[in-house]
Amino acid sequence: MATEAQSEGEVPARECSRSDAICNFVICNDSSLRSQPVIFNPDFFVEKLRHEKPEVFTELVVSNITRLIDLPGTELAQLMGEVDLKLPGGAGPASGFFRSLMSLKRKEKEVIFGSPLTEEGIAQIYQLIEYLHKNLRVEGLFRVPGNSVRQQILRDALNNGTDIDLESGEFHSNDVATLLKMFLGELPEPLLTHKHFHVHLKIADLMQFDDKGNKTNVPDKERQIEALQLLFLILPPPNRNLLKLLLDLLYQTAKKQDKNKMSAYNLALMFAPHVLWPKNVTANDLQENITKLNNGMTFMIKHSQKLFKAPAYIRECARLHYLGSRTQASKDDLDLTASCHTRSFQLARSQKRNRVDSCSQQEETQQRTEEALRELFQHVHNMPESAKKKQLIKQFNKHSGTQTPGREPATPRVQKRVRSRSFSGLIKRKVLGNQMISEKKNECPTPESVAFGELKGASKENMNLLFSGSPAVMVTPTRLKLPEGKKEGKKA
Repeated sequence: MATEAQSEGEVPARECSRSDAICNFVICNDSSLRSQPVIFNPDFFVEKLRHEKPEVFTELVVSNITRLIDLPGTELAQLMGEVDLKLPGGAGPASGFFRSLMSLKRKEKEVIFGSPLTEEGIAQIYQLIEYLHKNLRVEGLFRVPGNSVRQQILRDALNNGTDIDLESGEFHSNDVATLLKMFLGELPEPLLTHKHFHVHLKIADLMQFDDKGNKTNVPDKERQIEALQLLFLILPPPNRNLLKLLLDLLYQTAKKQDKNKMSAYNLALMFAPHVLWPKNVTANDLQENITKLNNGMTFMIKHSQKLFKAPAYIRECARLHYLGSRTQASKDDLDLTASCHTRSFQLARSQKRNRVDSCSQQEETQQRTEEALRELFQHVHNMPESAKKKQLIKQFNKHSGTQTPGREPATPRVQKRVRSRSFSGLIKRKVLGNQMISEKKNECPTPESVAFGELKGASKENMNLLFSGSPAVMVTPTRLKLPEGKKEGKKA
């Protein structure tokens, strides 16, 4: 008993420590708020941008949709709401007008069935969804119809806004499931709206490409998920909220298909007409598009847990719109260039430091090697005279590449100094050896004579400026003369 009590006491302590650790990640000056649970929404800036700047948000999302899907001008205008949808069944605008008029009248009466979707209507319908989550094992759920009398009682109660006790046993799960489908079927437009109809058809055609760039028949699931994520972002908020609740319910229902016999495809057949199909059309009007719509609904049910997350690049753009806007506005290209130069300078400095470190390591290694050889040679030298000692000393002397430790280090080779090519050195060499070179090589011009010829063409002012401080040399524009005393000494 003591151990059980102790273990029961340790569990709350662990939970408290975990909660404290989570709360410590949040910097908060108010100590009373640190005990509150912290909820982090990764799409916070996405929702903020959609609420505060809907035009900027829509342009951002639509530009990325057109990057994934090729939308002609008419279909793009339909997506933006600039052009009305041309229904496949040829239903004119009159029928749509009368339908919307009737829905507005129902909305004025505060009736949720047949009225445009609102948050209040979703709150009423959520009672049905919550009840169905508890009864997913019923066989034929959403396929078997319920009792019409009980459904009318439920319908009236929901229209009146009264709370319903579905747990009393008065209603069956099939009654609730059928009423949910009825609510979706009486909406003025499908849950995914008329504007998005053609885009969903294009998403169903997203296929993979082979190595040669040819289109295959294998669906590109990653691109389809990304396109649906973007498309759901520009849905009206009530439609998006109800769609999330509905797809999560259908996903959980398909997971229990071994009990209820309702797979994702079977559920798609039940709900595609209410979620995707345009109003006032039949199966004959859609023709070949029925397969695409049913497969698209099946895909949404299977991947519903991934579709309501904004793509990472949308999150980053929304975050930079708020957090990075001031920084980007205050920094110009010069700051960017300076930062680039700073990075390159730091990189060059680190590379230079690495080279110096490697050279110092090589020098240390070489010193250690020389010390080891010197000790080895000293050990051999202290050995008594024998044939083995002579052989080892001979081997030391044999390897010319390695210096024998006992000898004096060789004199380092002095690098030959490059001959100066300055004007003063050139003039001095010319003055001292001009006669000898002229006597031996009159016919062959030398580089010195060429340079001296160029020097003769210089102005008098420049020459006087160069040699004004040298009393041993007198320069004229035409020739160079030695002093008289040195001239006689040269002749002697």
